[in-house]
Amino acid sequence: MGKFMIALQITSMKQFMNHFLVADTFEPFLLEEAVISTACTFSIDGHVNQEFYKDTDGTSMEITYEFRPWSELKGLCFDLIKGKRTPLFFRFVLHLKPEKATALLEHAQCDVEASQVKTLALNIRYDGSKAVITTGTAYHTFLLSKEPDVIWDQAMRKYLDGKGIQYEEL
Repeated sequence: MGKFMIALQITSMKQFMNHFLVADTFEPFLLEEAVISTACTFSIDGHVNQEFYKDTDGTSMEITYEFRPWSELKGLCFDLIKGKRTPLFFRFVLHLKPEKATALLEHAQCDVEASQVKTLALNIRYDGSKAVITTGTAYHTFLLSKEPDVIWDQAMRKYLDGKGIQYEEL
């Protein structure tokens, strides 16, 4: 079946950062966490604060996701990263939107029910010189099948290739 949980080193940082922080390339994702280290270190917890969305009468507005969409937070992250100096470090943990994850697994005719997959994750880590993207899959319970991992890894390679994002597999 091949290896799963791939690590891809970005080979063109400028191109990747444009895709990540400016273009809509990562719109299908939600942000779980961001840590950006520049002159100081900024941490963003992407969990939705339910209390924030309560009306004055105490009723809650309907919240679609557990985490905020990347599209709503990428501008803030861009503002924290931009400048003459490159960041010392950054890390982002993204989740493919649940409806996209379900569609991906169903389209691939996965042998695991999509409801068993908690998330298809993407970790982006920059150490001051290189950026590495790592895929990951979280499940609601232990499963013997690793087919969702394989499907996610193949889909991520195909997605990056389709967007022209250059990488080397580690």
